[in-house]
Amino acid sequence: MRSRSFWHWLGIFFLMGLACSGVFGAEYPDRPLKFIIPFGPGGNADSVGRLISGQIGEVLGQASVIENRPGVGGSLGASVVAQSAPDGYTLLIGSNGPLTVNPFIVANLGYNPLTDLAPIAMVGSVPHAIMVNNNLPVKNLSELISYSQSKPVTTATSGVGSSTHLTLERLSSVTGAKLIHIPYRGGNSYFADLMGGNVDAAVVEFSTALPIHNSGKARIIGIASMKRSPLSPNVPTFNEGGARNFTAQSFVGVLAPAKTPSLVIDRIQKAVNLSLSKASVVQKLDQLGVEVATPELQTAPGFTLFIKQDYQRSQDAASLAGLKPE
Repeated sequence: MRSRSFWHWLGIFFLMGLACSGVFGAEYPDRPLKFIIPFGPGGNADSVGRLISGQIGEVLGQASVIENRPGVGGSLGASVVAQSAPDGYTLLIGSNGPLTVNPFIVANLGYNPLTDLAPIAMVGSVPHAIMVNNNLPVKNLSELISYSQSKPVTTATSGVGSSTHLTLERLSSVTGAKLIHIPYRGGNSYFADLMGGNVDAAVVEFSTALPIHNSGKARIIGIASMKRSPLSPNVPTFNEGGARNFTAQSFVGVLAPAKTPSLVIDRIQKAVNLSLSKASVVQKLDQLGVEVATPELQTAPGFTLFIKQDYQRSQDAASLAGLKPE
């Protein structure tokens, strides 16, 4: 009798533990999901985040609520999610800034991106590219590298410590190109100077640069991807231009607070997978210039490994640039 009673109560406690952990797959989700986008409306992360959050909510049968929480380069919103209950109801639309860049330029983040957040799945990425004004006599990255040896090339980015700045530092280190960093405040503020010839070049997100390239007001001469983009197949890759196996991108993915139950993570991940299998979703991402994540990166382990690797790349680039958290 005592043995039977012991196992009876042990079973009850086990079931109570599962209930408290919120891992009953059939019960999750039973209320709307809140997605924190750590930037203001209109940017790449916001556009992709709104698209994928709506799809996740639709797949899981719940409403999705968007909350833009800009500040500190995306770290404010990431901190909110990191400190939220790990129940799968508050999720982060995460990107380079708060996950793999800010730890090396912002002091007192309030969270550790490698331990306080649980990666679920990458949605997609936008390759970085290098763009030059029409007066610069170069046609590709190789020619730019050679040209810069005799006349250093002023190169704009969206700011000190931005993901494009770190790409610039890596590119200079790998190729020996003499690219003089000209930091601007904000993503698109340097385009007028680039088109007007006040700066020679810029490291930019490919999707942002493409309309200007297509208009003929400035030229993309290289893309930091292992393959050419179907949106502009005549633009060669950095790899073709002499920067072997060089890739750099701005990525967007979905994350939860650390210690979110694995069954909840699994349900959200499968919702992302199903969403990204829809032709209509892929088409919308294509229109945004976003490359859909590979099947491996659409998994929690794959996305986790990617973040760790990108974190290391950013750390190395920050060291090259002499950046320190402040």
